[in-house]
Amino acid sequence: MIITTSLATFGRYCMFMRKVFGRPDKWSVTMRRTLTEIFKLGVDSIPLVLIISVFIGAVITIQMQLNVTSPLIPAYSVGLATRDIVLLEFSNSILCLILAGKVGSNIASEIGTMRVTEQIDALEIMGINSANFLILPKILGFVFFMPILVIFCIGTAFVGGFGVAVFTDMIPVSRFLYGMQAMFQEWYVWYGLIKSLFFAFIIASTSSFYGYYVKGGALEVGKASTDGVVSSSVFILLFDVILTKLLLQ
Repeated sequence: MIITTSLATFGRYCMFMRKVFGRPDKWSVTMRRTLTEIFKLGVDSIPLVLIISVFIGAVITIQMQLNVTSPLIPAYSVGLATRDIVLLEFSNSILCLILAGKVGSNIASEIGTMRVTEQIDALEIMGINSANFLILPKILGFVFFMPILVIFCIGTAFVGGFGVAVFTDMIPVSRFLYGMQAMFQEWYVWYGLIKSLFFAFIIASTSSFYGYYVKGGALEVGKASTDGVVSSSVFILLFDVILTKLLLQ
């Protein structure tokens, strides 16, 4: 029963994506709406990203320093481990799990409210592809801006770790900076950016799907928002495993 329901939902999602990526009636309107969504979904998420990243960077540094006590482990390994944890997982996977709650719920509730108030039905009556008109700009805007959020996340997480070295006596600043630079692999940065593009698409498309097919009233809109966040989080974790295997093997 669960398998049958899941396959039916996946088939409905594929048909929904076909509607979303149809040819827009007016590209100029789509581009204007995409710019609006960049500011609403991306730029408005910057404060949250900065606050979370600086504290997580500090916490990672503190925990690494407290747990790396063996004399056989180089002192600079704290900075190195902080850098690699941020680049490989936090700046993309964990960040997108957090944004799934903010951005995903925003998208699902907005689209769901438009469905229950019959605004989407009005667009369909006017002959407009409502899925393409409403959702394509959200996907394009969020996917386009996601790498910028990742870069902000990386930078502020490093600042958080550096702050621990500067304002406490847990680790010398010189050793932390040396560890941050030691054995650096540029591919780790590209790896995080590539993963973030997939995760941004998952968040925007999955949340839009659940919001678009809401039936009922305000209670169902809230349920669709929750379902969108949960499904996005599950798929982010699933694709995190798949992309890690493909990109780091």
